[in-house]
Amino acid sequence: MFLAFPATAQEKARNYTVNGYLQMMDMLWDPPVLDKWQNMTTLTNRLDLRWYPSNNLRFHLGMRNISNYGQMVSDYYPLLNEMAKVDQGYLDLTKMIINEKNLFFYATFDRMNFEYTAGNFVATVGRQRINWGINLVWNPNDIFNAFNYFDFDYMKRPGCDAIRLQYYTGTTSSVEVAVKIDQHEQKTYAAMFKFNKWEYDFQFMTGVLNDEDFVFGFGWAGQIEGAGFMGEGSYFRNLDNFKSDKGVFVGSLTANYTFKNNLLVQIAVLCNSDGTTKKAGIGDTFMLGREISAKNFTLAKYSLNGTVSYPITPLIKTDFSVVLNPSDKSAYFGPSVDISLTDNIGFLVMGQIFSGKNGTEFGNYGTMVFSRLKWTF
Repeated sequence: MFLAFPATAQEKARNYTVNGYLQMMDMLWDPPVLDKWQNMTTLTNRLDLRWYPSNNLRFHLGMRNISNYGQMVSDYYPLLNEMAKVDQGYLDLTKMIINEKNLFFYATFDRMNFEYTAGNFVATVGRQRINWGINLVWNPNDIFNAFNYFDFDYMKRPGCDAIRLQYYTGTTSSVEVAVKIDQHEQKTYAAMFKFNKWEYDFQFMTGVLNDEDFVFGFGWAGQIEGAGFMGEGSYFRNLDNFKSDKGVFVGSLTANYTFKNNLLVQIAVLCNSDGTTKKAGIGDTFMLGREISAKNFTLAKYSLNGTVSYPITPLIKTDFSVVLNPSDKSAYFGPSVDISLTDNIGFLVMGQIFSGKNGTEFGNYGTMVFSRLKWTF
């Protein structure tokens, strides 16, 4: 049976829930063009309000309040400030409250939607997350809400202004259609069909991306001898030059396996037929400022990922990830240690180490070190 609103009896009795987190994160950055480390401190508060006015209706409001200060804010003024206040949705739900050379503070709503359920039918209207991807690193099927893998601190992921209609035809099958409009008034609309066969979950989708490209995509998720095996691919073809355009195919495969001692090993590969095998430097001062879509996770033709995760104790988890561009020989390394101090307080230390020659995909970012103290409520 499909349950649209997984609220407890107590939560339903009081008709609403409120949760979120408060955190402080310090960042140290050693850019390759300078001989000194730079710093920035980010204070973030997230609030998620869910209101259940009836058994069939739910309202979700999610907002983030973020302040940044430190040397990087001053040195890169007003670049960071301008990046922060850009809202990707049709509605501008981001407000810059303080905009100074050494400090900026802004609030943004990344969820603001109503969800209506009637039997197996679900309709969601407003700012929401539509996640059509299957893989954990690159998602060519995620045409509505593609995310940047390196933005590790945004766990909830961005939302979009959209209408989404879902109908569950069975316990493991569904049909859905969605339409979104962005800040440039470009529309993305598509339909997806999901089903289960041979103990695999399959999905097929087709639609239009940003009023520009016809897209057809497919994906699957299952197991081979106890190892997870997932894949997805999308083909894009320009609508204005449909006959002459050769199209772009973006595909990703992922395999992972968890050993008896809870050691997790994962490998993934991405192929972009329109990517380059030369230096794939994107030329942006800040990687997180580039608009990511399912069509351009990277400018490289091939990308490889490897991740190893191991819980040293139930309260201490370690991770080490690598992203490699085999063509221009640049790489990213991401070691981290996540410690649970209490049931709702965690401490994370993470490094983002970018390596490569000038002009390569990862050669112009240097080394970043993060420490984060987070309280969840």
